[in-house]
Parts: sequence; structure tokens; C-alpha cells
Amino acid sequence: MLLDIVSRLRSSGLFSPPTKALHKSVPSGSAFCNVASIQANPTTRKTFSHIFQQCSNLKALNPGKQAHCQMIVSGFVPTIFVTNCLIHLYSKCSNMDYAHKVFDRMPHRDSVSWNTILFGYAGSGNTVAAQLFFDSMSERDVISWNTLISCYLRNGANQASIQIFIKMRMAEVQHDHTTFAVVLKACSGLENYNLGIQLHCLAIQMGFNDVVTGSAMVDMYSKCKKLYDACLVFHEIPETNWVCWSAIIAGCVHNHQLIKGLELFKDMQRTDIGVSQSTYASIFRACAELSAFRLGTQLHGHAIKAEFEYDTIVGTAILDMYAKCDSLSDSLKLFNLLPNPGRPSYNAIIVGYARRDQGKEALETFQSLQKSSLGVDEISLSGAFSACAVIKGHLEGIQLHGLAIKCGLRFNICVANAVLDMYGKCGALIEACLLFDEMVIRDAVSWNAIIAAHEQNKEVGKTLPLFVSMLQSAMEPDEFTYGSILKACAGQKNLNCGMEIHGRIIKSRMGLNAFTASALVDMYCKCGMLEEADKIHERMEEPSVVSWNAIISGFSLQKQSENAQRYFSLMLETGMMPDTFTYATILDTCANLATVELGKQIHAQILKLQWHSDVYIASTLVDMYSKCGEMQDSQLMFKKAPKRDFVTWNAMICAYAYHGRGEDAIEVFEEMQHLNVKPNNSTFISVLRACAHMGYVDRGLHYFQKMQSHYGLNPQLEHYSCMVDLLGRSGQVYEALKLIESMPFEADDIIWRTLLSICKIQGNVEVAEKAANSLLQLDTQDSSAYVLLSNIYADAGMWSEVSKIRRIMKDYNLKKEPGCSWIEVRDEVNAFIVGDKAHPRCEEIYEKIHLLLYEMKWEGYIPDVHFMLDDEVGEQEPHEEQQNAIHM
Repeated sequence: MLLDIVSRLRSSGLFSPPTKALHKSVPSGSAFCNVASIQANPTTRKTFSHIFQQCSNLKALNPGKQAHCQMIVSGFVPTIFVTNCLIHLYSKCSNMDYAHKVFDRMPHRDSVSWNTILFGYAGSGNTVAAQLFFDSMSERDVISWNTLISCYLRNGANQASIQIFIKMRMAEVQHDHTTFAVVLKACSGLENYNLGIQLHCLAIQMGFNDVVTGSAMVDMYSKCKKLYDACLVFHEIPETNWVCWSAIIAGCVHNHQLIKGLELFKDMQRTDIGVSQSTYASIFRACAELSAFRLGTQLHGHAIKAEFEYDTIVGTAILDMYAKCDSLSDSLKLFNLLPNPGRPSYNAIIVGYARRDQGKEALETFQSLQKSSLGVDEISLSGAFSACAVIKGHLEGIQLHGLAIKCGLRFNICVANAVLDMYGKCGALIEACLLFDEMVIRDAVSWNAIIAAHEQNKEVGKTLPLFVSMLQSAMEPDEFTYGSILKACAGQKNLNCGMEIHGRIIKSRMGLNAFTASALVDMYCKCGMLEEADKIHERMEEPSVVSWNAIISGFSLQKQSENAQRYFSLMLETGMMPDTFTYATILDTCANLATVELGKQIHAQILKLQWHSDVYIASTLVDMYSKCGEMQDSQLMFKKAPKRDFVTWNAMICAYAYHGRGEDAIEVFEEMQHLNVKPNNSTFISVLRACAHMGYVDRGLHYFQKMQSHYGLNPQLEHYSCMVDLLGRSGQVYEALKLIESMPFEADDIIWRTLLSICKIQGNVEVAEKAANSLLQLDTQDSSAYVLLSNIYADAGMWSEVSKIRRIMKDYNLKKEPGCSWIEVRDEVNAFIVGDKAHPRCEEIYEKIHLLLYEMKWEGYIPDVHFMLDDEVGEQEPHEEQQNAIHM
């Protein structure tokens, strides 16, 4: 019987027969058994203990049972050592019922017998059974205590592990290096720096300066974010091995000291120690976070040379690196080369697809994982939920939520946070709130997700109360929390609240954090505090591309395009590489300033970087060229755009509308609808403006109604302003007034000013007075209202009313805002303001104006000064009077 068992073991590769006999022959019933070779080799001997150990190492339960059976049949009475080997076999194979039966039938037991059963319960994760068995032990040695501490540690009960260690100390049991390694790992899990220091002192006091304890201390200090202390401990270890090197490299990566981690890896190679799986995992993670694709490929070659090519752990780290370096094709190639890709490999591909906004492919990979025998875990589900968030797949997200509940991962914090984020990004705020309320455990990520969900779904008013609740729950905010809250303050333009948050950030010593500082710059810019934003940006030690984008876009939003371009130049001087957002923002400033030459230079740089296919970039190029008057180039950019979303279509429609080509704008809009590209509010603003330019009243009304009935878009103030302009231009001034009065919200100054301008064109004094009064109620210092009304009175010959307006303006010290224009000549922008004498070539300019005026008078032109205020006329010098006459 046993010969057959061993023969099957050999054929299955469980062990190979030795070349010579290990033991001499003994009578039947001894601790040895004959193993006949299939070939004509000399007879070899294998002990039962040897077979049990081999089966235990390979977790071969059935061959182990057959060997156990043969031992019973042969009548062999095992020694304590042989029985302990059998118990260890059943424990390693997670068959604790058999292990306990063997233990109960032992006539004599030693400490190894007790510890082996305890080890089995600990290995199976059954802390309750392990604790009960430990309590029943009459004698407990250091191995017993270490095993129980490890049991709690494996189950994530770090605090319980510490409590067991304290009891061990009280029982005056001598510690060994394993004790410190396990307890220090529990400190790492808790990130309890103070307790870690105490354990360090205790280890020094007891003389533990070995590599095992030292490696555990390096890991503990690294996890507690004390990398400097970890490095000190590492350099004090007398003899280093690959374990401590792996610990310090992993510590550097964990603390985002990625370059230092890679440098340590280089130093490790000089010691000829070799590289482990964990070391490769750390360095590939460093490459992934640095997006160091080239270095990652070199290290991939290093791993192949070290014969880790087909190792699942290392392979997974490599394909994750490729995925995060935006080389998903290489990641997929490697995935297909792995002989047996495990669940972590599938997870890396799923997360890689989700990061690249390829949600559909991520879900397909998740389905493949489900169909395999590997099953899913919290990382798989989290990646799938991220994919649902990318594609706004609310229905798919609900189905996955059901699967998470079915898998027993409903209350897993990682999965719950991913579900929360998915509901928020899919617009299901109610479901997100319900899930958040049901969560038993919440961490900082949970609070960040629910705060971000409210901010994303326009419920900005509720973000600040949630932030207060987070603080009341004793949860410390991180940089992402502050980022969401500051974004909410920026959206509401709530400067006071933003400044309070800034004060808290300074107290938490996160003021120089690149992410938080960028959010502060953005908040101050959007609240109009550009000087404060500038100061924060200047204080940053190493501004990232996000930080530069925040300050550049901030000045651009506040119509300070020159300063935005100045910061862009400073960014280039520092050697920072702009991204697509930077270039899009600068192109927008070129559009605002009509600096087409700079715009062309930026365009050339974009072509070199091969970013012209980016939808956002293509749309901005269409807009920039149109606003610079280069309509042919604008049309060319639109036609060559490889992908067009609603932003690209909007840019082209807006370009035609601004250039008075209403028919072309409407034609592009109709084509957009034909291709099933859903328009948004901005689209209809451009379409209505085009209708106004062309005088298409009926079509304008049709589109105005269609945006509500067909697309479910509620008209905003801008749409009403366009409709007022459309009706007014067609002579329907009273209809325009009725439309304003019927709006579901209060009219702003733009709408009333639009109506007032229409009254100037149509000569309607009655409606003009009503519009002017409404405009002045919003702002009594609005000079444009007085000037427009004065011009309307002058047109109607109501000179007494004109005089009243002049007196009011004089009493309030109001003056008409001077007009301004500019032109770019030889990469230099020249600005011209009415009555300006600051231009270095102003004498030449006025000389040319005098010449033009002379020619105009010669042709019979007579200046119309009716629309000038008398006090302005009297104050002008002759050349200024002539210029203003032209301007008016």
C-alpha cells in the first residue's frame, strides 16, 4: 500500500528519491518503510515523519492521509515527534478536526504538540478557537505567545495583538526576535509611533540588534511616516540581508520618497545580496508613481535576467507599472504571457483600464475574472466600481453593489468607499447618502467621497456641514478633504469660509503640500484675491504642473490674460513641462488678447507633442483662431479634429455666431443634431445669438422651446438675454420686456443693459426708462445706464432730459469708461485707450488721426456730437475731441 502511495507521490513531483539509502534496514513495524524504486535502483528508505513533512510542505492532504492510514495498518506506534509531524500536516492543510483527533489520542504530549495545534488554529484565522486552546494550555512558552499574537495580527486585530504582548510581559515570558517582529508589525498597522519607540527601547535594553528585529523596526518607522528614523535604524543593523533592504526600499516608496527608494535599490545591487519579490514590487511601484516608463522597462529586463519573468507577484507589479505609465498595451502583453495570471494580475488590468477612462473594457475584464475560478476580492470590486463611475453606469453599479453584498464585502471599507464614489459620480446622491449613513466604519476616504459627491452634484451648501461633522467625529482631514472643501468655497465664492479653512490648513502643517496649496490658489483666484493666490504660489518649494495650472487659469478667469501668459513663461523657465490643460488655458488667453502669433507658436508646440488629437485642445484651437479673426484656420481645426464632442461643436457654432455668420452656425448645429451629439446650454446660447444676428425670430423661438421640451434644458439668464436681443432687433421691444418680466428668476444687469441697447436702436423711450431704472437699482454707479439713456433722449430730441442726466452724472462724479483696443505687431501687444498719452509713439498716432480726420472732412463727413456729454466736450483737447467724435 505505502509503495503505491510513495510511487504516486514521486510521479506527481512531491519528492524525488535520493541517490542512496538514508537509513539502514530495520524490522517490519519500525519507523521506516521500504520504498521500491520503479527502476532497478537499490532500495531506499523513507520515514513516516519524512513523508508527513513533505506532504505538509506541499499541502498534499490526500497522500498524507494515505500515509497515516498505512501507519495505522502497519501497527507502528509513532513517537511524539512523528505524531507532531502528522498534526502539523493536518494543520497546514486546514483540517483541524483531524489534527485535534490525533492530538486528543496522544498518550504523551510535549510543548511542540500544543503549539502545533495552536499554530493550526492561528493559520486558519480562527482567533476564538486559538484563544480558547491557548487558555487551556498548562504551560506556555515564547512560541505559544508568538503564535497567538500572530493569529490576531493576521486577522487585522492589531490592538488585540498589543494586548496579548502586554500579558506576555506580565507573565514574565522571555521574548525572542520573532516576538518583536510580530509586535512591531502590529504597531505598523496602528501607525502608533509612540508605542513603536517604546518597543524599540525595550529591544535595545534586551540586546536585540539582529537583522529580523531591525527589519521590523525599519518597517514600523516607515509605516509611521518617520522615514528618517527608519534610515537610522537601517544603517545601524550590523549585517544586512535582502529582508532589511526590502523594508527600507518599501519604506521610501510608502513615504513617496521614490527617487531615494530607487537609489537604495541601486546600492543594494552593489552588495550582491540578490533581489526578492517584495523588492521588485516596491521599485516597480516607484516607477509607476513617477510614470518612469523608460526606467520601468529597464528594470523589467533586470527582472527577466534574475529569472523572475514568470513570477506572478513580480509580473503583476510590472504590468501594474505599465498600466500606470499609460502603456496599457504592454501591460496586456505581459498579462497574456503570464502562465497562470492570478487575481492580483486581473485586478491590475481592471484598475489600469479604469484609470484610462476605459470603463467598458475594465468591466469586461472583471467579467472574465468572475468566470475564472479565482473569484473577486475588494480590489477587483473597487476597480469595477471605478469603471462604472467612468462610464456613468448607474445600472451596472447597482448590479455590482448587489454582488458585493452577496460576496460578504458590503461593509468592507475599501468596497464601501468605491460604491460611495460611484454613486456620487453617477448623480445618485440619495443612494450615496443612504450608503454613507449605513456605514459602520468610516475613514477619511469615506468622508472625502461623500463631501465630493455633494460638490459634484451641485449641493455645495451641504459640503461645509459635512466637513464640520467630520471634524466632530475626531476624523482628521487630509489633503483631498481640503481640496473638496476649498473647491466648494471657490464655487460659492465664499471667501470668508475659504480663509477659515486656510487657517486650519496652516495649523495642520499642510500649507506647503502641493495639492492643498494648488486648491488654495484656485480658491483665492476664483474669489478675486489674486495677490493672495500669488503669495501662496510663491511660497511653494516645488510647484507641480497642477500648481502652475491653478495660478495660470486663475488669472485667465479673472480676465488678466497678460499675467496668465507671464506665469506661463515663468513655468517654462523652471523647466516644468506643461500638460494639455496648461496649453488649453494659454490658448484661451491668446483668444482673449487676440495674440494670434503666440497662439500659432503654442499650436506648433502642441503638434510636436502630438496632443492635437486631444478633444479639449482641438476645441480650444477652434475657439482661439476664430476670436483672432482667422476663420479659415478655425474651420480647418474643426474639420481635422479626429474626435468631436459637444465642446468642439460648440466652439465652431460660437465662432460662426460671433462673426455674424448665423446661417453657417445654424447649419453646423443641425449637423450636430443629425450626428446625435447632445447639445448643452452653451450650444443654445450660440444658436440663439446666431438667430439674433440673422433676425430669425421664429427659428429662435423654436430653438428656445426645443431646448426645454426636447433636451430637458432649463433656460438660464444667458438664453433669456439672447431672446431679448432677438425680439428687440426685430422691433418687438414690448415682447422682450414681457419675456424679462416672466422669467422664473430676477433679471441681472446684462439683460437690462441688452434691453436698453435695443431701445437705443428702436428709439423706444418708454421701455428705455424702465430698463434704465431697473439697471440703476442693481448698481447706482453704473455709468453705462446713464450714457445709453442720455443717447436715447438725444435721439428723441429730449434735451432737457439729456441735461438732467449730465447733472446727475456730474453730481455722482460718473464718467464714461474709456474704450480700449489693441493690436499685436512683431510679437508685441500695443494697447490704445481713448485720450491716452502714455503710448511711446502717441505723437505719431495722433498725427495719423489728424490726417485721417482731415481726409474725412474733405469727403464731407460732419462729426455727430449729440451723444457726447457737454462737460466731456469742454474738457477735451482738440485732438482728443476729434478722436472721441469718431469713437462716438
